[in-house]
Order: sequence, then C-alpha cells, then structure tokens
Amino acid sequence: MSLAASPIPVVHTEEVREALHEGRPVVALESNVITHGLAYPDNAETAHKVEAAVRKGGAVPATICLDGGAIRVGMTDSDIERFASEPGIPKVSSRDLPVVLARGGRGATTVASSLVAAELAGIPFFASAGLGGVHRGAQTTMDVSSDLIQLTRSKVAVVCAGAKMILDLKLTMEYLETQCVPVISTGSDDFPAFYCASSGVRSPHRVDDDDLLARIVATHWAAGHPGSVVITTPPRPEDAVDSAEAEQAITEALAQAEQDGVSGQGLTKYLMRAVDRATGGRTAQANMAVLISTAETGGRLAAAYARHLGTGS
Repeated sequence: MSLAASPIPVVHTEEVREALHEGRPVVALESNVITHGLAYPDNAETAHKVEAAVRKGGAVPATICLDGGAIRVGMTDSDIERFASEPGIPKVSSRDLPVVLARGGRGATTVASSLVAAELAGIPFFASAGLGGVHRGAQTTMDVSSDLIQLTRSKVAVVCAGAKMILDLKLTMEYLETQCVPVISTGSDDFPAFYCASSGVRSPHRVDDDDLLARIVATHWAAGHPGSVVITTPPRPEDAVDSAEAEQAITEALAQAEQDGVSGQGLTKYLMRAVDRATGGRTAQANMAVLISTAETGGRLAAAYARHLGTGS
C-alpha cells in the first residue's frame, strides 16, 4: 500500500497518511451513514463505534467525506460531530463526485463514491453494512444501483453483509456474475441480505480463512482485473432479522409505496423506514450492529492483506 498520486485533492489525516506510508492496514468507510442514517447524536456515536470496530480488527479506520473541494480521507472527531449535527449535507454518489469537488462543496460519500475515493487514496479495503443492487421491477424501470457499476471499475475489496433485502437479490447476483465480480462469503454458505442472515441465494464461494481471502484479492488484481472483490459476512445470529418477517414487511411497503407514488431515488429510504416501523425498530438496530460487525471483519481482512504484501507469499 502506498499513497496514490492524484490531480484531485486528496487530504489524508496524519494517522491515515502514516499508516499507508508504513504499509499498515487501513479500511475506508463511507460517511453517508452519518448524515443520512440515524438521528443525532446516535449517528455520531455509531460512527465512532464503527471506527473502533475497524481498530479491533487490526486496522486504521479512514471515514471518507468531501469538504472544501477535496476528498477527505479520515475524519476527526470534530469532523464527525459536524457532519452528524449539521442538516443539509448532501449524499454524493460517484456520478456527483466531480460536480461537488469542482464547486468546492461538501458531501457525504456513498458506497460508490467511497470506492472511487478509496482507490485514489491508495486504500485497498472498504467496509459497509450492505451494497445497493438491482431493484425489484428493474426489468421495466432499469433501476440498478451505481454501487454495482462502480464495483466493476474500482480496485478496492469490499467487505459487507451482502445487499439490502428490499432489492432483487437473485438479479443482483446475476449482475455480479455477468460483470465478473468475485463474490466470496465468509462465515456462511449463502449471500447475506444486510440484516438477514441469508438472501436464499447460495454464494458462489465460501472461504473462512483470512489469509486465503487476502491471497484471493491479491490474485484477482494480479490477473489484471480492474474491479472489486466482494467479501460478505452475515450478521451475527443475535442481530439478524428473520427473513420471512422482513419479506412480508417489504411486500406490504412496496404496495404502499406504489399507492403513494414513491419511486426512483426516494424508494429505498421509504422502504427502509417502512420496514423498520413494521418490525418495531429491530431492522434499524440490526443495521447498526451490521455496520459494526462488517467493520471489524474489514479490519481483520485488511490486516491479513497487509501481511500478505509484507511477506510476498
């Protein structure tokens, strides 16, 4: 790992800069969960817990945001407090990134824009609770998350709990297969569904050895592939939501969304909130738990990858 030269301003915190310079493991994190997730002050508290989980896994956390026309790699406590408490900070995906940077604005990064930023910053691992994917009904709406597109373009390994249950997960897996994005599950035979332990779709590969996973990531890139490796880990049993219960809540929420005329970019937020209400808040609690557990796994795998690079094995 080394600091990447970029014409785009990329500003590392001192801790992240030193870690990359010394070849120590670093895990990138998105900031969208701070600005568009929980209400203040729970959002700030969760952000700190996620960073602590990365450290527990053996790596340095680098939460990414946009501020002053630069990509900020690593957020200080005051940065997190500011982004958590100030309203109106926009969510910035990869398509919006050049506009916000050129205008010198602020923004919270999504999975897609975090992947762009992580590669520019020289960070090979990123952790998130879950990916976007192919939406239900995409055969007619063409609604496919930019996360999936960016996975084919950014040389960053993604550690997550699969993709959100509100999506069409079979089509999501078909898309990843078509685009030659390796999907490897650890701790489970199945592709997880965010806060549900299983999507009902078998993962193409299961690997439970961290060092082997590190070698797989290195081999993927050594073979000339330009994109990501997706490594999934399921929620802990005590945190998981029952799949049948979640599916029933999603079906009802989709019907209500159609009645309310909700579609496009507003649909995901609408459905997530509706499902959370239907489950008595348990999906939001599971979401927080998954953010933390995937961050710890990401830290552990980034450490294994750093060991692999160090030994050259």
